[in-house]
Amino acid sequence: MGKAAEQTGLVTAQEDNKKYEEFLAKIERGEKIEADDWMPEDYRTQLIKLIAMHGISEIMGAFPEKEWVPRTPTLKRKLSLMAKVQDEVGHGQLLLRVAEDLLAPLGKTREDLLDDLYAGRLKFHNVFHMETVSWADAALIGWLVDGAAIVTQKMLAHSSYAPYVRALKRIIMEERFHAYHGEDMVIALGDGTPLQHEMMQDALNRWWPALLMFFGPPEDGPIESNQNLNIRYKIRSKTNEELRQEFLGKYVPQIRALGLSVPDESIHYDEAKQQWVYAHPDYSYLKNVIAKNQGPRSQNRLKLRKIGFDNNAWVREALLHKQQAVANERGV
Repeated sequence: MGKAAEQTGLVTAQEDNKKYEEFLAKIERGEKIEADDWMPEDYRTQLIKLIAMHGISEIMGAFPEKEWVPRTPTLKRKLSLMAKVQDEVGHGQLLLRVAEDLLAPLGKTREDLLDDLYAGRLKFHNVFHMETVSWADAALIGWLVDGAAIVTQKMLAHSSYAPYVRALKRIIMEERFHAYHGEDMVIALGDGTPLQHEMMQDALNRWWPALLMFFGPPEDGPIESNQNLNIRYKIRSKTNEELRQEFLGKYVPQIRALGLSVPDESIHYDEAKQQWVYAHPDYSYLKNVIAKNQGPRSQNRLKLRKIGFDNNAWVREALLHKQQAVANERGV
């Protein structure tokens, strides 16, 4: 390498270092980063990973409840559940649009994200790999799964990335409605017949490990996590365990108030440490469910999603042709 090339490389590195320091100073001041602002590549990578998984999880999360739309006990429940499913898919599309802006400089689109999903490269939350064996499962998803999502999203609503924050404001408002909807369903079952109460308890027993894993593995566990980097970049502000503690503090009392039992005999609040003590689930198994799509319903739901994607390709093609036609008319 010649001296001129070396000097050029040195200047470029110095410029990047200066931009990096300015970037860190900006987020330290509490300012937000926009899609067209300069950002470190690892910041972009972490955002894509987080927002893409969030968006895909919203879309795949519609399937467990969608399975119960034909079997709801009343017409009112059917209409409300259908509306919720529609909301979840809408959240997913909104988030994939946010991710798409981050992907554009890399020459990628949301189509690439969906291809990654079908190829097993893009993951979604472990809770949406699980079976829904009764109507109580649909109720529990609306109450506790959406409740766990709200705990996480309220934190992410203070993220350093502005487009994600704006999308989350709308999503959180709708998720709160979903949680109230789920709570109403749970109360109806919990206060219903002994069989309905038993059905609700059974659902809670089966979903409890996945609910704890919703927030990710603990910091001192065997599974590697990127949370420290995300905290440094103010993408997030709390650890997985802090979020899990917040969830337990909110919902364990509610579970007990409904006459249900937390499926963990060891769980209790340690006043001295000011934290919940509980039995950890098998994080390795749950991580494997996500990493290899080996959950009870993983492959079935992915297959259905791929069928819908392929069958509606003509809609996407028509929209793209329309957009191109409009651009041509405007001379773009």
